[in-house]
Amino acid sequence: KSGKSFTGTIQSISPSVHVFENARTLERKISNMEIRVDEEAKDAEALQRLGIEAGDFVSFDPRVTVTDNGFVKSRHLDDKASVAVLLDLARRASSGEVTFGRKTYLFFSNYEEVGHGASAAMPEDCEEIISVDMGAIGDTLKTDEFVVSICAKDSGGPYDNSVVRNLIETAKKVSVDYAVDIYPFYGSDVEASLRAGYDVRFGLVGPGVESSHGYERTHYRALENTLKLLMGYIEG
Repeated sequence: KSGKSFTGTIQSISPSVHVFENARTLERKISNMEIRVDEEAKDAEALQRLGIEAGDFVSFDPRVTVTDNGFVKSRHLDDKASVAVLLDLARRASSGEVTFGRKTYLFFSNYEEVGHGASAAMPEDCEEIISVDMGAIGDTLKTDEFVVSICAKDSGGPYDNSVVRNLIETAKKVSVDYAVDIYPFYGSDVEASLRAGYDVRFGLVGPGVESSHGYERTHYRALENTLKLLMGYIEG
């Protein structure tokens, strides 16, 4: 709120194995974590004098790394990876490389993670919403860091069967590597639209992203497969 920025470290309240017996075993939950601000401030009053107050935003350094063999590592790939895909789609459309077979809107929301991202501002003539998010990766799932994920169902229930089927048919038609999965602990922007009362068909796709909400990793092939699927779906 003060307009200032500070650096620091998010750490456990028992950060040193040389000092704290429970350094390795203390549960990593909010009440056991602290921010070590890089300032000479040893109490709340000193922090307030710096302009640090309750409600200020804390941001992680994304630590973006792109390897020579195509891996992309960063925080916030969920969902900046798909933002990059949509921006490339827009670039290709503006240059005439992609021709939309129907009226298409690209909608960018900052609020998906808090649950109300696409609950408003949908165009009145919108008939179908495809959430371009991310594909989760785990031992019981088919998605990996090289494919585009097509979600059949998540915590909000099944996605529109006709949309899921059309996405799969398009993936086969344009020869992309894809996986169909069910995500029990996952939600997307399109569910906010449904809760807001929009009567639309709905689907979910996205590049496979490993370690979601952590230090994440995907691969250029997953981004390319996602873009190619969207291009084929929209052109059709």
